[in-house]
Amino acid sequence: MEKEFWKAGNMLYPLPAVMVSCQREGEKPNILTVAWTGTICTNPAMVYISVRPSRLSYDIIKDTKEFVINLTTKKLVKAVDYCGVKSGRDVDKFKEMKLTPVPAKILNVPLILESPVNIECKVKQILQLGSHDMFIAEVLGVHADISYLNKKGKFDLSKADPVVYSHGEYFGLGELMGNFGYSVKKK
Repeated sequence: MEKEFWKAGNMLYPLPAVMVSCQREGEKPNILTVAWTGTICTNPAMVYISVRPSRLSYDIIKDTKEFVINLTTKKLVKAVDYCGVKSGRDVDKFKEMKLTPVPAKILNVPLILESPVNIECKVKQILQLGSHDMFIAEVLGVHADISYLNKKGKFDLSKADPVVYSHGEYFGLGELMGNFGYSVKKK
């Protein structure tokens, strides 16, 4: 096998394409599309998002220390892209994309009703890293659309038709290939 060597860059793909909602009290809510996000701890449940300081949402999240990660679906892919390329300084993204803001249970930030899963997050630390700053946050609660739950109450990813991002392109996820531990499970 032959490989080509490239200069340092981000090649960890695909990544989840999520819409992050945020809001200052008394102002309209905003949505930011983020692909640099993930889980960083189980107990306590913690996640991160990385955001460019030039983005409108950066200051909102920095000031309020709150945001909601809204998972996305194939039906939402146009909104995912729009919320990543348009600025909340110029447009109302909820209105333009016909998304429904609904109150969160704990935070003063709206959830996106059309999202299959909404994760309420409280910022614990901000790491200044270079082009992006990382917001490390504790998960305070999760909302799951019951239409995506199976008979046992487990979230059924195949029903959600999730969207991932890779090098400027959006993709759907494919088939289930195994469950955690299947490679060592006794038959």
